Amino acid sequence: MRKLFYAAFAYMLVGVLSGLFYREFTKANGFPEGQATQLGLVHTHLLVLGFVVLLIVLLLEKAFALSESRLFGWFFWIYNAGLVLTSAMLVWHGCLTVLGQDSSAMISGIAGTGHILLSAGMVLLFLALRTRLFAAKPAVAASA
Repeated sequence: MRKLFYAAFAYMLVGVLSGLFYREFTKANGFPEGQATQLGLVHTHLLVLGFVVLLIVLLLEKAFALSESRLFGWFFWIYNAGLVLTSAMLVWHGCLTVLGQDSSAMISGIAGTGHILLSAGMVLLFLALRTRLFAAKPAVAASA
């Protein structure tokens, strides 16, 4: 449970800082305001896929003891690897755009791998949730 809490907290910090980096980096390099760049997506990806999703998983852990599933560890590491890889490629591609340099297909390929890992992590989460959800004992109704 601590691992989820600290990971969610770390993603919240990095997500907020990525928004600051986006604003300051584009301003420092004279990038036209409102023009599209991948840097603007990093902030949202980290806050939603990192901070919010892991907080929801933390609640599910509290309710269903997800970490007792052998799939939970796989979910945690694969999902986080996918999020870090995807976010790193968004930063790299966004910085190249702001600096006026061309991106390569390699960046898209690596970002695609990150998205595949995120998807695999979500599937593992649902499999772990399924095993714990149906393993949980139903609440006993209080007698009136």
